[in-house]
Amino acid sequence: MPTEASRPLRADAARNFEKIVRAAREVYAERGPDAHLEEVARRAGVGIATLFRRFPDKGVLLRAVLDQQFAERVVPAVGRALEDEDPRHGLAVVMEAALSSAVSDYNVLTAARNAGVLAAEVGDRFFDALDPLVRRGQRAGVIRDDLVPEDVRRIMVMLMSVLWTMEPGESGWRRYVTLVLDGLSPTAASTLSHPAPAIRHREG
Repeated sequence: MPTEASRPLRADAARNFEKIVRAAREVYAERGPDAHLEEVARRAGVGIATLFRRFPDKGVLLRAVLDQQFAERVVPAVGRALEDEDPRHGLAVVMEAALSSAVSDYNVLTAARNAGVLAAEVGDRFFDALDPLVRRGQRAGVIRDDLVPEDVRRIMVMLMSVLWTMEPGESGWRRYVTLVLDGLSPTAASTLSHPAPAIRHREG
């Protein structure tokens, strides 16, 4: 059954939806991952009841913020990567866009992590976008042939985990993107001794 948040919106409801999501990004950036929804509603210029009609709980709002972040910062990078004459560079652009976006909205990402809404489905669209870029690089001979989608998902999770070990706003994560990309090169690649284990999704 479709929820209210998934139904097509009237013009005024669509405006409120956009205002609330934008306000949430601003408030979390300023107040930190423990920002209150009441402050988000005030910043958006709507009542708290209006906010809860659109977003029944904080998790739903955070998912909407992450979706907007993905659409604005990662989707354009995917488009550029598909047109890049160097498939390896294109893949690097998308990895860097995802991590740069996470750094820019670090407090939102932290709040989503604390609220338990960084579930596997949140990243599915991103991973689906990465798969053709990896295959393109493999066909061009610049990405090792034995790399499989499960590997890519785990590699991105590892790269994201670097952010939790750094001060917010630091750019040292770029070092690890370079190290990972070097490891994906066919040059001097070692034979992998085990197949990639299946992805286990957490329940609840």
